[in-house]
Amino acid sequence: MKTLSGMQKKILIDAERLKYPKSGIANVCVSLIKGLDEKASGFDYTFYGPKKNIPQTKKKFNIIGWKFWQKKFPVNIRLFSLIHTTHQLSEYFHTIKKGQKKVVTLHDLNFLHDNSSERKVNKSKKLVQENIGNADAIVCISEFVKDDFLKNKELFKLKNNVKIEVIYNGLIFPETTNFSSGKSYSFIGKKYILNIGVLFPKKNQKVLLDLISKNDRDLVLITSSVKSAYKEQFLEKIKTLGLEGRVHILENVDNNEKYFLLEHCESYCHPSLAEGFGIPPVEAMYFGKPVFLSKLTSLPEIGGDLAFYFDDFSAEHMQQVYASGMQIYGSGKEEYALKLKGRAIKFGYIEMAAAYEKLYSGLLT
Repeated sequence: MKTLSGMQKKILIDAERLKYPKSGIANVCVSLIKGLDEKASGFDYTFYGPKKNIPQTKKKFNIIGWKFWQKKFPVNIRLFSLIHTTHQLSEYFHTIKKGQKKVVTLHDLNFLHDNSSERKVNKSKKLVQENIGNADAIVCISEFVKDDFLKNKELFKLKNNVKIEVIYNGLIFPETTNFSSGKSYSFIGKKYILNIGVLFPKKNQKVLLDLISKNDRDLVLITSSVKSAYKEQFLEKIKTLGLEGRVHILENVDNNEKYFLLEHCESYCHPSLAEGFGIPPVEAMYFGKPVFLSKLTSLPEIGGDLAFYFDDFSAEHMQQVYASGMQIYGSGKEEYALKLKGRAIKFGYIEMAAAYEKLYSGLLT
């Protein structure tokens, strides 16, 4: 989009979370950058983040490199018409100039629901307020997040005319199949259930140990190397149930290895208690794998009527749902896999980038 003087309007996108390249928000930032790179645009984009982690692009986008001292000495934003903060807990770009527009992406308000201490709730609430208080548009990543935000809207002071809308996260799917691995896994060739995510109470992975205690499947978890009390409890439960030979914890796995493991799993299980969106189930659907989800938060939006859902997390019920789901999936596997892939593609990065650019255009006209 050009002004009367013929100059393109400048947009700054805060991709600082690329400091943590394996995180979900970092993946969304990469998807947005690549999506904007692949579509025609009338805007002049600048990305703020660690230069080494910003993906290669065909277009010559501007980059402002992240530096730790920029919290104290902020980046000069005077030339930008719009600032997009890509997550609600950003510590940057809280202040904007007169006439500038601001977009903030809201991923969740989990701190209100996860038994956080009063101190953490107040700190998180203050940070969210600093980000969204002067926003012209708040983008929620699912209808669930939007509903949750509207229920708790009175906790925040907002602009009177702020837009609140939903734009789903977009994924970059692999262009090839038949991935290979240089590693020798003992579970390849066996039927295994896959789960991806940090071992954390809200991810609820402990119930998957109860599930496999009722069947003969292996369980493979792709997670991080972060230590936590929940991880220790998880490891202890493996011993208690005598599952040491059937549970495999893989840490800091790269994308190609992850795709290899998705390609070879029997199913994907995601019994999360709190999820703003849910990227791993979408990835599993892209590979045509049956997905088993909790009915909580945003997950029914992701899986639709193609996923299988746990009503509760008792071992017997989960095994019943699992056995029934695998039978339904197996009775028409090729057709079901195609439907799953078709649903996953709706959550693509091009679609996400187009939706954001439409929002930018609406705010700047």
